[in-house]
Amino acid sequence: MKTSCLGGTIAGILMREDFEFPVKILVIEDEPRVAELLARGLTQAQHVVDIAETGANGLMMAADGHYDAAVIDVMLPDIDGFAVSHQLRERGDHFPILMLTARDTVDDKVMGLKSGADDYLTKPFAFQELLARLDALARRTEVFQKWEELRVGPLKRVGTTIYCRTQPLDLTPKEFQVLDLLMRHANQVLSREQILDHVWSTDADPIANVVDRVIARLRKKIHAAHGPVISTVRGFGYTIRV
Repeated sequence: MKTSCLGGTIAGILMREDFEFPVKILVIEDEPRVAELLARGLTQAQHVVDIAETGANGLMMAADGHYDAAVIDVMLPDIDGFAVSHQLRERGDHFPILMLTARDTVDDKVMGLKSGADDYLTKPFAFQELLARLDALARRTEVFQKWEELRVGPLKRVGTTIYCRTQPLDLTPKEFQVLDLLMRHANQVLSREQILDHVWSTDADPIANVVDRVIARLRKKIHAAHGPVISTVRGFGYTIRV
């Protein structure tokens, strides 16, 4: 029987908002209550979170989801978490994996690490510890590299603040993530679908023109700071040219 994984209260989870930087996380967890709490807490920390209820679905989503990290429960209804982790590594997925389980024997932990997981967290656990472990994993991997200082023309990103010349831009989390994506791919044209895939979870509705609305707000804020204009390439998408 599966045990509840979270120590503390929902309120305690939602009060935590101090991740070092936002990442896109795949949570593979079949217990609805646990999955919901993890999604709410991580989203509150300004991350993009997708939920898979089975190992097979998680593998499929990871194949084209461009994730920065994964939280995988060992006890899944089809393929266990060890097998999921092993298959991810076999096919070349290198993002950090945090394994969750109620099985706390040394043999189980060794099996999880040998399957390709980077860390192993036993249930029940404090949500703050999960946040800290994910942050530590990201810092030890290539995920952290993309959050080092970045300059694109008069734009500069330091941590989770983007400056235009010397003026910090007042950005929402989604505005920050879209602008950061365009900066990291300066002079490349990104389609709306690519931006949706990197910044929004899989249930985002492209028909709602959410990308266009964020781009419009970014243009106004950057223009007010006398910075570069985000260019539209008709029929393709958006780019920042430098």
